[in-house]
Amino acid sequence: MRVPRPRSLAGQLFAMQVVLVAALVAGCAVFAYVTDGQQAEAAARRQATAAAAAIAASPAVAEAVRSEDPSARLQPYAEKVRRDTGVTFVTIMDTRGIRWTHPDPKQIGARYLGHIRPALHGRIFPETYTGTLGPSVRVVAPVRDAAAGGRITALVSAGITVDTISAEVRRQLLALLGVALAALAVGGAAAYVINARLRRHTHGMNAAELSRMHDYHEAALHAVREGLLMLDGRRRIALINDGGRELLGLSGDAVGAYVTELGLPPALTGALLATEPRVDELHLTAQRVLVVNTSPVSSGERRGTMVTLRDHTELQALSGELDSVRGFAEALRSQAHEAANRLHAVVSLIELGRADEAVEFATAELELAQALTDQVVAAVAEPVLAALLLGKAAQASERGVDLVLAPDSRIDDGVLPPGLPARDLVTILGNLLDNATDAAAEGVGSGAARSARVTVTARAADGELTLRVADTGDGLDPSAAEEIFRRGWSTKSPGRGLGLALVQQAVHRNAGTVRVSAAEGGGAEFTVSLPLAASAVG
Repeated sequence: MRVPRPRSLAGQLFAMQVVLVAALVAGCAVFAYVTDGQQAEAAARRQATAAAAAIAASPAVAEAVRSEDPSARLQPYAEKVRRDTGVTFVTIMDTRGIRWTHPDPKQIGARYLGHIRPALHGRIFPETYTGTLGPSVRVVAPVRDAAAGGRITALVSAGITVDTISAEVRRQLLALLGVALAALAVGGAAAYVINARLRRHTHGMNAAELSRMHDYHEAALHAVREGLLMLDGRRRIALINDGGRELLGLSGDAVGAYVTELGLPPALTGALLATEPRVDELHLTAQRVLVVNTSPVSSGERRGTMVTLRDHTELQALSGELDSVRGFAEALRSQAHEAANRLHAVVSLIELGRADEAVEFATAELELAQALTDQVVAAVAEPVLAALLLGKAAQASERGVDLVLAPDSRIDDGVLPPGLPARDLVTILGNLLDNATDAAAEGVGSGAARSARVTVTARAADGELTLRVADTGDGLDPSAAEEIFRRGWSTKSPGRGLGLALVQQAVHRNAGTVRVSAAEGGGAEFTVSLPLAASAVG
């Protein structure tokens, strides 16, 4: 048996609003009905009082009472007043209660049904009493004759029947019911319009589904390691998870802040503000390499942008190390190839009977290779840097570039602190050497008369590690000194320009500095300074 799906939240709210509006309208109607009944009775009493008091104060009534046939003169007068004032009856009687007037002429001469004693004592008093016309609200007033010294000579009773009052209340109730039904219809229509809009926003889900979705939403935000951002239509952060705060380096509650106020690099800020989707774009912050994906959120109009961030720092570092290993392997392959060529040359010289020349040739090649190795190993005791320099020297040699270690280079064993990662050293020196080799090789290819050379200085002294790389290339435009470390800047083909940005990131991560200047040979010179104090690193 299929369990019926609970009513949606919008439907529940609509039902509640309709019931609430109906209850309010019904309550107001009942209150108005009770109030109208009381007000109608009070109005009838005031109307009867005014009519009885006016008749009792009339000199014509007092004069008619003194006549031989009061009924003949008072009956027409009483009926006229009754019609003019709208009361149900006007009864004028003597002090014994014998009627002189009545709407029903047959009741003239009969005794008045009701209390007259308070009026005989000179007081106007109201009461509700059942007379010949049925229950009525009536008022009895005394008639004083000025000619008789103000003595009470007659009594006047004016009243309105309860049926007349009820008929008036029913007319008012019908009007009230019309207003109540109109109010209920307007309230129901307004509730329907509001809840139709709510239904669109909640996608027809009920309260339990919304609560469950909220719980899943909160759990997912805190569980996902990738950064998630939701930007609204005004480019403000509407939503951000813990991973997003960490990857962007944001502290505190960033919700509601504009993207332009976050202090992010211009390229990353431009990607977040872009109206078109971005797919797997690499962007650098001060500490990380981020992969950015953006997707506009719209439904007829722009609602905002969904942004995902992935940390690419570790992968980029591993990629750099892999490139270095590949470079080493390529250098070894090249050296093996060159060694085979030299061996063939030696064998051929021996076969030609020139043994002395074969020995001289082999010894010269061996001394040249060993000299560079001895120089690097003697000056740089750090194995990672030494291996990197030897590998890059072999790569540079293949391209016709001489890699030279400066005489003042010196890094003793144990000088570099554990807090200075070897991975960052490979990133810094490896990228600088690659760029310098490219620049020097391009200088040779352009027909320059100077020799292609890259000079490396690696020195640890006075609590500071200095890495300096100079080339004999064409140099850099001084105006571009600030731009060269920006991601995407490159003098090579499109898609390059990440190496120097990674260098600057690694230098900043280790509390160091990097600067560029013109080299003595006419090319560019990059100088990196890293503190050796453990407390300053990281």
